[in-house]
Amino acid sequence: MSLNWRVLRGILGAVVMVAAMAMMIGIEIAEAQRRQRSAQPGPARDGAGSPAAPVEQIQRTQPPQPVPAAAVPRETVQADVSSRSVAVTSSFTGTEIVVFGAVDHSRQPTAEAGLYDIVIVLEGTPTRLVARRKSNVAGIWINTHSITFESVPSYYTILSTRPLDEVTNPLVLRENDIGFDYVRMTPIQGWETGVTTADLQEFAEAVVRLKQRDGLFVQEEYGVVFIGRSLFRASVNLPANVPVGPLDVRVYLFRDGNILSTYTARVRLEREGLELLLHNFAFNRPLLYGLFTVTIAVGAGLAASAAFRRNAR
Repeated sequence: MSLNWRVLRGILGAVVMVAAMAMMIGIEIAEAQRRQRSAQPGPARDGAGSPAAPVEQIQRTQPPQPVPAAAVPRETVQADVSSRSVAVTSSFTGTEIVVFGAVDHSRQPTAEAGLYDIVIVLEGTPTRLVARRKSNVAGIWINTHSITFESVPSYYTILSTRPLDEVTNPLVLRENDIGFDYVRMTPIQGWETGVTTADLQEFAEAVVRLKQRDGLFVQEEYGVVFIGRSLFRASVNLPANVPVGPLDVRVYLFRDGNILSTYTARVRLEREGLELLLHNFAFNRPLLYGLFTVTIAVGAGLAASAAFRRNAR
């Protein structure tokens, strides 16, 4: 009996030992699995403790961020003229000049979009001009008052994609001398006394009106056309009486009434041939030129008189 009890106790001890070892092994395995799970990244949680959306999902739902203004290329205008030099001879009857160019980094989808406006100004050499007013005195119209203007362009042409008042505001036009109302015209004599601002404006308008009559002041509201999303062109007809000298070409690029870019070029009108010879003779040798012209006039008169006297016989 005692032997059987000893055997039973030994068996129970072995069972307890095996169970203890199995429990320890299970605890180690569970701890290792817990460590492995904690090392792997789990779902992020927000402030309330709920799982946050994945990073890819957040990136998809966020709206696209605008490109910084500094990274967007600025639109600029580049232009040129078909001829940089025009020869003025004794047979000069006028000519045509083409102004063309392109808008760099244009955002205009088509030529008809109207995103940009182009204004082209051709301005001749500044000159001094006297404007006189006639009045009826005792039934005779005589000059009663005059004002001398300085820096009046000898030639002035404006071409634009549409009317100037639709392109920008009067302040911008005035600052850049664009338009007949803002052309440079400085009174230097005759306005000191007895002339009001309205009278001065009337004299200036008269100068513009006379220049327009002679074809020297021209405005074409739809003279510039886009022939692509960035290309544009304009044609300028120079009259036969255009004053000889340099013509400054100014090209303005507008968007929403603001000037984005400007470009300048120059066209030279130069005398050639007999025209140049007579001009240099008259200005370099005025006395000899006067004697020469008088001699020619007297000779032509004597020749005509002799011819008529011969026909009378």
